[in-house]
Amino acid sequence: MQPDFWHQRWNEGRIGFHQGAPTLLLVKHWLALGIAPDAKVFVPLCGKSLDMAWLASQGHRVLGVELSQLAVEQFFAEHGLTPNIHESRYGTHYRAGAIEIIHGDAFALDAKVLAECAAVFDRAALIALPPELRQRYASELYARLPTGCAGLLVTLEYPQHEKDGPPFAVQADEVQALFGTDWAITQLEHVPIPPDHPGRIDGVSQAATAAYALQRR
Repeated sequence: MQPDFWHQRWNEGRIGFHQGAPTLLLVKHWLALGIAPDAKVFVPLCGKSLDMAWLASQGHRVLGVELSQLAVEQFFAEHGLTPNIHESRYGTHYRAGAIEIIHGDAFALDAKVLAECAAVFDRAALIALPPELRQRYASELYARLPTGCAGLLVTLEYPQHEKDGPPFAVQADEVQALFGTDWAITQLEHVPIPPDHPGRIDGVSQAATAAYALQRR
């Protein structure tokens, strides 16, 4: 789970976590969260997710952060965008239109750079982290998001003892333990993943995905 692990995955094209379409749970539930169309949305550990383009198509400004420079470059190239690039203490900023991605360490982002984020979308960030990093992720990075920030969190559930992550299983009680002090949490949906589904996790007896609405207190 060191940075080299993710760099190697991107360099070798082993990015099964990347989806060829926007996340269905995002498309289904996002508008119901009531987030203003021009709000800035934070997408942590964003890769080259098509969810960012979908959020921008809804009128949002998007701020992503990603460890892999290759992922960032591929995102803009695959969307036919030529980003403006500049450096800051947070990393290298790539910006085109409504989308900005910082190539850098998500844990290095502070409250100042996140201050305008009225929303957060997390599909492949929390579940990419082992338990000890999930705790740090919630207590440090999420804690820097402003009061009133809304969000949508998508998790995976499966018997963790049957398979090593990533992606890791994150059950409902852990979501509550990680975020319940500072965030109001509502489970919106819990969907079993059929054995023949393209997103099925190999080597596990059962799996499900869950979506949560978050509201920063």
